Amino acid sequence: MLKFFGAVIIIIGVFVTCIRPLAESIKQGLDLQGGTHIVLEAQDTPDAPVTDDSVNRAVTIVERRINEMGLTEPIVQKEGSRRIIVELPGEKNPEKAIETIGKTAVMEFKDESGTTRMTGNDLKNAKEQKDNSGKNVVAIEFTDEGAKKFADLTAANVGHKISITLDGDVLTAPVVNEAITGGKAVITGNNSLEEAKNLAILLRSGALPVQLKVLEVRTIGPSLGQDSKDKSERAFAIGILLIMLFLVVVYRMSGVVANVALLVYVLILLAILKYLDATLTLPGIAGIILSMGFAVDANILIFERFKEEVLVGKSLRTSMHAGFKRAFSTILDANVSVMIAAIVLITMGAGTVKGFAVNLALGIVVSMFTAIVVSRSLLTWFINTELIKSPWFYGLNRKLDKEDTKGGQA
Repeated sequence: MLKFFGAVIIIIGVFVTCIRPLAESIKQGLDLQGGTHIVLEAQDTPDAPVTDDSVNRAVTIVERRINEMGLTEPIVQKEGSRRIIVELPGEKNPEKAIETIGKTAVMEFKDESGTTRMTGNDLKNAKEQKDNSGKNVVAIEFTDEGAKKFADLTAANVGHKISITLDGDVLTAPVVNEAITGGKAVITGNNSLEEAKNLAILLRSGALPVQLKVLEVRTIGPSLGQDSKDKSERAFAIGILLIMLFLVVVYRMSGVVANVALLVYVLILLAILKYLDATLTLPGIAGIILSMGFAVDANILIFERFKEEVLVGKSLRTSMHAGFKRAFSTILDANVSVMIAAIVLITMGAGTVKGFAVNLALGIVVSMFTAIVVSRSLLTWFINTELIKSPWFYGLNRKLDKEDTKGGQA
């Protein structure tokens, strides 16, 4: 008795206490909180053809630039062989972000003849700051090899200009007064500290190995995202309540056990999403709700087999074990079939389809656990209390109980 009621009280207590903080701690996609969705595509150029490696390196550099900009919880992922998807939750001004994200940022140091003598690969660090006169500059620091190259370059060009360019545009072209041997320099010509900061980000992150073209920019307002979130929460709550009511009406005490197992299912699934640092989207919520249907379906199969065993005259305890054993293969076959479909979608799908499939697959695994382990344990503990012996409380019709269980096995 203590096992059953203790477990139920603990589960309900944990659910009531943790469900909202746990749900709110999971990252939300643009469709739930608003933001900007950007699609970039790598372009072939004579000097830099698109390869799988170059796109992967571009993803890393784009992600580094976004992190340097201080944007919260960005999502950067490769889609297909050429596209890069960037999602910036809460970002309502994408123009500045796009300018920084998609800029190739090839930095070159050229002499007066236009010959490139150094590149951005020779840089170690770059940081925006104000000089002694209050002007906005970018202070750059060279690698050991770059410092030597810069010292040689300035020594050979005293009295001449050295142009520092970014994607072919001249940032600054000072006249060299003397050789610079300290391994440091400054880039002037920035109109604002913000402009200097963006330039420093580009230099720190390095040049993109391929040219990126912006294919799509879609901004979702925060009010629209909040509306989607509110509707999703409402639909989720109504769905759970209707399912719980159905289980209690049809299966009575067995339904109560299934409802408690359903609470465990929700807690475990949300905890896994939090642990995996997953981003919750509307398609992802659809996957969770669908997998919840499989969790309920598994319990229904078990309870129906349980009822069949009772009807042939077996005791509640024996019927329960036999019902779980008979239902297991059917539950396993159904879930494996759906899991195969989910894996195909995860492997071959993209974007929202993949999010739906991942949540569906996780939900199926959790539903198997809650149906086979949690429901079985709770029902076993309750039957062992012998508080209620009438089969009617486990979903059977009272009239059938008297007629069909007569003379049955104990």
